[in-house]
Order: sequence, then C-alpha cells, then structure tokens
Amino acid sequence: MTIQDLKSQNLILFEAISGSKSFGLDTPASDTDIKGVFYLPKEKFYGLDYIPQVANATNDEVYYEIGRFVELLLKNNPNILEILATPEDCILYKHPLMERLRIEDFLSKLCKDTFAGYAVTQIRKARGLKKKIVNPMAKEKKSLLDFCYILQGYATVPLLQWLEERAYRQERCGLINLPNSRDMFALFYDADGSLGYKGIVQKESSNEVSLSSVPKWEESIAYLSCNQDGYSKYCKEYTEYWNWIDKRNEDRYQTNQQHGKNYDSKNMMHTIRLLQTAEQILATGKLTIRVPNRDELLAIKAGEREYDELLDLADRLIASIEEKYKTSTLSGCPDEEKALQILINIREALYA
Repeated sequence: MTIQDLKSQNLILFEAISGSKSFGLDTPASDTDIKGVFYLPKEKFYGLDYIPQVANATNDEVYYEIGRFVELLLKNNPNILEILATPEDCILYKHPLMERLRIEDFLSKLCKDTFAGYAVTQIRKARGLKKKIVNPMAKEKKSLLDFCYILQGYATVPLLQWLEERAYRQERCGLINLPNSRDMFALFYDADGSLGYKGIVQKESSNEVSLSSVPKWEESIAYLSCNQDGYSKYCKEYTEYWNWIDKRNEDRYQTNQQHGKNYDSKNMMHTIRLLQTAEQILATGKLTIRVPNRDELLAIKAGEREYDELLDLADRLIASIEEKYKTSTLSGCPDEEKALQILINIREALYA
C-alpha cells in the first residue's frame, strides 16, 4: 500500500505539516515534512495484512494506521504526541473522528523518559559524532601488524619499524606462545624459508597472529606483544566512521564544518528543544510544539554556542525536569482502557 493508495481510497484521517515548520524553526532551506494518520479498509484490518505505517522513499512523508497511532500515543512517543499537538495553521486535513483523540488524555509522566530520555540519547550521539569530526580516520585500513610491538629493554618498538630496520619479512617469522602470559610471544626468524614458519599474520585482514612449529634448538630473537583488544576496538571504530561517511547528510556536514564548532549543531538544537518540551509538559501538563525561543534555538543550529556550553545547558534542563517530575500533577501513564474504547468507537464509526 502506498501514500497514493491512501489518498485515492479516502483512507486518510489526519494530515499535517510537521518538523521544523510546525515547530516554528523553519528557514528558507527547510524541507516540508508531512505526517498523518490513516485507517485500513475493514477486510485488511480483520485479515492478515495489517499495515502499521506507510511512508515514501525518503521517509519525509509518513502515515500511521490509527491503531498504531494510538499505541504510540499510549507510550508517549514524542513524534506521535507532536503530531497530535500540531498547530492549526499546519493541519492540512482533519477527519471529525480525530477530535476524539485529545492530547490531554495522553500526556503523562512517561514524557520524562520519552522526551528527556531520547534527548540524552541524542547527546551521546552528538558526543560520538564530535569524536568522528575531530578525529578523521584514514581510508586505508590498518592491519593487526600495526598493533604489534617488539620489546627492547624497558621500551617497545613498533613491529613494522623493527622489521624494516632489519630488512626482515613478516612471512619468514615464527611465533610461539609465552606460558602464563596474554598476547605475548617469542619471535623466531627463518632467513631462507626452510623451516616453514607461518609468519606473524597469514593475511592482511587477519584478526589474530599465527603460531608456528619451531624446532627445539632454535633460539628466539625477540619478544612480541600484540594489542589484540586495541585492534578490535580500532576495527569497530573504523567501520562506524566509514559507515557514517557514506550515510551522512553532506549539506549538514558542511554546515558543521563552516561554523567550526565540531559538533552536529542541528542535532544539538533538537536535543535542547526536546528537553525544553519535557520541562514544559511536566510543569504545565500541556504540550505546545510551536517554540517560544526560535532565535535561541536557531543560534544553536547555526553553531553560535560552544559545545561544552550546550552540554551544561542540557544538564541544567535535565535537573529541572527531575524536579518538576516530582511535583507534576500528570498521571503516571495514560488511561489505556479509555484510549482503547475511543479507538474502538472510531473504528466502529469508520466501518459502519
């Protein structure tokens, strides 16, 4: 089922402009996001082909089936509550039955965890993104050999440097485990290749060193330390970094580069907005998504605030949210039985 199917079959119950335009944070470069609610035809709802959500290819137009929409409202999902709280000037269509879903029936103390909890997740994401921006990784991937060292007295020398200085080939080396030690090996060298050593690694992509059978009369020429944990961590960070490079929004990245603050400023703007929204809900018992501090938030998006300053602001908002949670008059969670009855009544009216 496509969005066009929803429209041609008159299945849409609610449709609105969402995102930055509904928040009052749009600029001339802002896209227009559309969110909505639909209902399934009776035969699909009662059959096996339940469809909870329909979206376009770019995911900037998303419609939720009425049952899924109510389910997420009960969980105080921020995106779904914000759809229900859409300002009148952003509503494109509203079926009369949608009047039965009132925002005050769903707002609860769960918003502390959903709004503020999601914001905290975004802060962690921003910290990780800052690390990627500040510490770019070379495209050429390191091998396990880059994480091996030769012991020399009380110091260590990178294995590749040690091999180069002696004109040794890693393929001619043999390793054996040192008893009662971790990631430590005795190293032997077979200059003419007659002893059949396996080398330090058998392939460039090897995740562990190779061990060889070494004749008892052979004497080791060095001791090697392999930082296996360091290599595993590097591989994970390398994969994450280049996945981020492949998938990042290039325009957004260039904006971050231009303001030079080394963090995703749009991400941090929405993080602060979410925290301020959580504070508002717990303090007033209401949700107004059109922000009163547009200039402040757009200044964050433009990179006019220091990263550490924003983290301090986030910490203060989180502390305020915790205090307001204690005195909030909101219920602990929405009335599920009441919401279920409303949903049933809406479906009965639609299928009648």
